[in-house]
Amino acid sequence: MSGSTRDHNGRGNLAASIQSLGQFVDRACIAAAAIAGAVIVGVAVTVTLSVVMRYIGIGGIRGDFEIVEMGCGIAAFLFLPLCQRKGNHVMVDIFSMAFPMRTRKLLDQVWEALFCLAWVIITWRVAYGLIDMYEYNDRSMLLRMPTWIVYGFALLGLGLSSLTALSNALEQFARPDPNNSQTETLK
Repeated sequence: MSGSTRDHNGRGNLAASIQSLGQFVDRACIAAAAIAGAVIVGVAVTVTLSVVMRYIGIGGIRGDFEIVEMGCGIAAFLFLPLCQRKGNHVMVDIFSMAFPMRTRKLLDQVWEALFCLAWVIITWRVAYGLIDMYEYNDRSMLLRMPTWIVYGFALLGLGLSSLTALSNALEQFARPDPNNSQTETLK
């Protein structure tokens, strides 16, 4: 057997590629969540300063609610990929718990593939929304901030969520079945 079909860990090239994609997705999800966390901290500081300024009588920060709206929207979309990667979205598995492990694994694979498809469709539609908001030059009322900026971050978060769901699905399909006796002989 040629050594070119296996990597240094004995995996096939496809498995190594899937693992590399998974590592990239892990880093990208963490980076997006870190940016989202920084945005939320910025929003919290803005609100705190605005409240303190109002309390001491010098007036709040003009348009603070617009900053909160946009910041929370940006953060929500940037947190989505990490939630998808960790499987921390809402799941109702009350009925599937009665199925055998192999059936539950198959259902998980199907749902992950459907998640990927849904994210791709949503990303596609948000891309059109971004184009419309940019061409229309829509802006917030007080601060006159362009609203397409939020769509841009939404597109980034949704696109990464699509890639994350694809990576999750590929990893689940490539993962060996623990109930398969042939798997033990390959180790």
